[in-house]
Amino acid sequence: MSTTSPTPDTPETLLVTLTGKDRPGVTAAVFTALTGAGVEVVDIEQIILRRRLILGVLVTAPRDVKKLQAAVEQAAADLGMQVEVDRGSGDNSHRAAGRAHVTVIGRPLKPAHVAAIAGRIADTGGNIDRIERMARYPVTAIDLRVSGADAALLQALLATEAAALGVDIAVQPANLLRHGARLVVMDVDSTLIQGEVIEMLAAHAGHEEEVARVTEAAMRGELDFEESLRARVKLLAGLEATALDEVYADIVVTPGARTMVRTLRRLGYRFAIVSGGFSQITDRLAADLGIHFSRANELEVVDGRITGEIVGRVVDRAGKAQALREFAEEVGVPMAATVAIGDGANDLDMLNAAGLGIAYNARPVVQRAADTAVNVPFLDPILYLLGISREEIEAADAEAGIVTPAPPV
Repeated sequence: MSTTSPTPDTPETLLVTLTGKDRPGVTAAVFTALTGAGVEVVDIEQIILRRRLILGVLVTAPRDVKKLQAAVEQAAADLGMQVEVDRGSGDNSHRAAGRAHVTVIGRPLKPAHVAAIAGRIADTGGNIDRIERMARYPVTAIDLRVSGADAALLQALLATEAAALGVDIAVQPANLLRHGARLVVMDVDSTLIQGEVIEMLAAHAGHEEEVARVTEAAMRGELDFEESLRARVKLLAGLEATALDEVYADIVVTPGARTMVRTLRRLGYRFAIVSGGFSQITDRLAADLGIHFSRANELEVVDGRITGEIVGRVVDRAGKAQALREFAEEVGVPMAATVAIGDGANDLDMLNAAGLGIAYNARPVVQRAADTAVNVPFLDPILYLLGISREEIEAADAEAGIVTPAPPV
């Protein structure tokens, strides 16, 4: 048994640490051994890795430490496990201020990645208090609970590290907002769906390459969005409106989008899509996915043909941020409880206005400005940033009769 001297101001405690192969009844056996010692339970931590259990129990120090130690050693021997009893002081409650969640997503996640991230946390004076796996397939995601770090400095250091390592890292304050219902507002083209609707329409009109060049420049922030949009829409003049139905039938929803919406709706979240695209597409998409609000531009259609004009004001960069604020007010959530997801320069105001702005497979200018970035080809890893694990998602789906493909062994 190792010992450390307690200070006069802190109570003496014992840390009992049990390790070995997990099986039913281990925890019950340990606490049965502690029952006759006249101690109080102060804290408990338990993890299982590949059926190997590590159980830590912090209890108040008894009058007869040797008797307690003998009891837990006998319990461990009966279980075929190892036990250590460490005598010291403190109740494990005095963690440093500056608490944050650092979520790491890798595909794959390598030891060198974790080493570098842990090193940057240490550079800020932060300490990793707890690590929890959020997912192992199709990405690996872990959540690190950190204390004692300056959040702004931590975010800046880890953003640089994420770019160098090729992994995604999000830093969020450890507060109640992470547990409450939020409003999630998403861009549509190349975010909620794969590809750009205006390019798909332009293909029907014979102008796909020309429109695609202008779209890419606008998303990089090199062109005024409204001017570029009106110029591209003019190229659609004369196109039969039935092309909208054909394009909608060809839309591919981003993998993981339905899982994300389905899971968060179960928790009371509200969803909105805000698009520089067209309401003839986005309204149908919102109805299909169970999204509560939708705002986009309306293509003018006269006598069954697209005229090449837009009805009303254009939903541009500022318009997206304004829509976010209006939806938040309607739902009744503070802006700090909003999440925005987008990929283009016209999403920047929306991402900056939200409590959590996520750049999803975004252009570099957007990644640099957002709170965090997700660069995997699935939307549901965003759930891990909100503290929801893959196991919880799959369990909820199983209860609803939704079968999840098994990961590779």
